[in-house]
Amino acid sequence: MYKRNTDEQLVDLLQKGDEKAFEEIYHRYWYRLYKMAFYETGTREEAEELVHDVFEDLWQKRRASPIRHLSAYLAVSVKHRVTDYIKSCITQRKYREYLILHELQQSNATDDTVQFSDLARLVDDALKNLPEKTSEVFRLSRFENQSVRDIAQKLNLSEKGVEYHITQSLKVLKHHLKIYQSNN
Repeated sequence: MYKRNTDEQLVDLLQKGDEKAFEEIYHRYWYRLYKMAFYETGTREEAEELVHDVFEDLWQKRRASPIRHLSAYLAVSVKHRVTDYIKSCITQRKYREYLILHELQQSNATDDTVQFSDLARLVDDALKNLPEKTSEVFRLSRFENQSVRDIAQKLNLSEKGVEYHITQSLKVLKHHLKIYQSNN
């Protein structure tokens, strides 16, 4: 019965609390929204969770949100959720980096003081072992404090590509720093 309804009719029914209309909207749009979220996040679990959150939000705000174009509304909702998710990941990564740097600073206060020049040499050596693009992305990000968006535009990469290069360089640096600490 609901499959023949237009989006506008379904939205009207949804705003009246019609659960069957909500179910039809869910079945009509879930896969499209999932594909969008998966394309941006690259993980099935996160994509499913983000789409679930969009539909949960749609149901909870069904009376408060005037929806004119359902497909556009849902697509924008997923985009916002994905953006928030990516920002959260970036924030978590920066926090982990802070903890690593903080740990290094704490070790400087102990008898195991690391000379800055040795550490800088180690970082330079690690960066030399990286592919040129990865090294360049890391230098722009960490030494020149450029944003992911700015680096992406400057190097003609996607923002996900920039994040990938940063993640790869951090893995290599972390590995090199472990070797350095075990040698001292």
